[in-house]
Amino acid sequence: MTAIRELLTQIPDTNLSTSERVRLRCQLAKQFEKTGNYEAACGALEDIWPSFEEYPKIDTLDEPTAAEVLLRIGVLTGWLGSIKLIKGSQQVARNLIGDSIAIFESLPDSRKTAEAEIEAALCCTREGSLDVARGFYVDALSRLDDQDGDLKALGLLRLAMVELLTNRLKDSFRILNTGAELFEASTDHVLRGAFHNEFARVLRNLGRGTNEYLEQALREYQAAIFHFEKAGHGRYQACVENNLAMFCVHLKRFAEAHEHLDRAQAIFTRLGDQPDFASLEDSRARVWLAEGAVLRAERCADTAIKTFERSDHHARLIEALTTHGVALARLGRHGEARNDFERAINLAEQIGDRQNAGLAALSFIEELAEQLSDDELCFLLEKARTRLNGTQDPVTLNRLSGCACRVLSIIHTTRPDWNSFSLSETLRRHEGRFIQMALEDAGGSVTKAASLLGLPGHQSLTFILTNRHPELLNARTPIKPRRRRTLHLITSPKNIVDEADEQKDPFSVD
Repeated sequence: MTAIRELLTQIPDTNLSTSERVRLRCQLAKQFEKTGNYEAACGALEDIWPSFEEYPKIDTLDEPTAAEVLLRIGVLTGWLGSIKLIKGSQQVARNLIGDSIAIFESLPDSRKTAEAEIEAALCCTREGSLDVARGFYVDALSRLDDQDGDLKALGLLRLAMVELLTNRLKDSFRILNTGAELFEASTDHVLRGAFHNEFARVLRNLGRGTNEYLEQALREYQAAIFHFEKAGHGRYQACVENNLAMFCVHLKRFAEAHEHLDRAQAIFTRLGDQPDFASLEDSRARVWLAEGAVLRAERCADTAIKTFERSDHHARLIEALTTHGVALARLGRHGEARNDFERAINLAEQIGDRQNAGLAALSFIEELAEQLSDDELCFLLEKARTRLNGTQDPVTLNRLSGCACRVLSIIHTTRPDWNSFSLSETLRRHEGRFIQMALEDAGGSVTKAASLLGLPGHQSLTFILTNRHPELLNARTPIKPRRRRTLHLITSPKNIVDEADEQKDPFSVD
């Protein structure tokens, strides 16, 4: 707030040139951006940017000032377009920032070029174009060194965010660890809070399979809230509450999850932030799904979809469609669920969001495998495998493995080579495979295996094993040798001792 007050006293100085005064206004707008007060930031630039639809008035400004104006207005266009659900706003923002990059490169000013690239990348991230965003971040960071302090830290933070969104958890962890000293040295509470929030998200995902990093993740979330409160950034505080809700779902503490979502909802309602409010609805839907309240989950996810459809938040729309598809499938509305999954995959492919395309394909298989043809199952599994290639998330890897096993168990085989195909041999082979699995699951008991296979009794399975699958006879529980009954005459023929009385029926297979 001190910086804002100082700028407000400097701007009216009549000794300043037009370009000098505009540069101060750009600094003021940037200070308002840091606290999430985008309306005030727009007000600081209203003399040269009267309305959202107009190109800024830069004709009378020198080149460095014109480039700064284009950058600041591009950043604001991205934020306001995101919050107010203005379609096409991210592309407009990228164009403005692109114009600023062209001027910065001609000056040349590598530091300002890097700053503009970092902001352009954020617009790409909002749209779901994560590979393009990664390219911007890598190029920007190549222009910076540790002397660039907060700017380099911001680039590292946002690059780590992209790696997290693509489930490259170890890469994200490494990037944040590499920049830890830069963040700790910063006096910017928003930047430090964002670092702790992102680090917590990475740790939570790394620990999902083993619960290894969960306590550290909780400490990082608490540190994030502390710094955002210091900065007075309510929007980011609410985002942390949302993240904490998902953390509680992992721990199956559903009541706490709803409490965190309620706190976030109160903040977003006060701010009038529709996209983040819709993200809360999607998060709420996931909590309801985890609790088994499927109808409530369907309603929340549907609300989120309707909001994201009016915006450029393609990645969030894909996630909400996937959540909604899961809920519909569990309600038995298979046709509608199929439509949501297909729409999610197609949209993800259109914008190059490989991660969400793969996750939607996995959910499609998990929820509707029995309603899909063999060709559809193979197509979806291959899409999931290729799109999730390189993922470092243990939960996603387990899901991928589980879907592969399920698909194989359903389709049995791929399209054969008809020149060497034998129907009888194929049927015998698959019969043998299912018998082997049944014997394994039955612990070698022929009686139990026959029951699993739906056969009338162990004699039927014994016949099949003996005549068609002798190679599987050793998979049975070994049969103990039976002693013959022996009659001993003690004092009279009436005194008969049956030494096999304590043995099992000699005709029993098990």
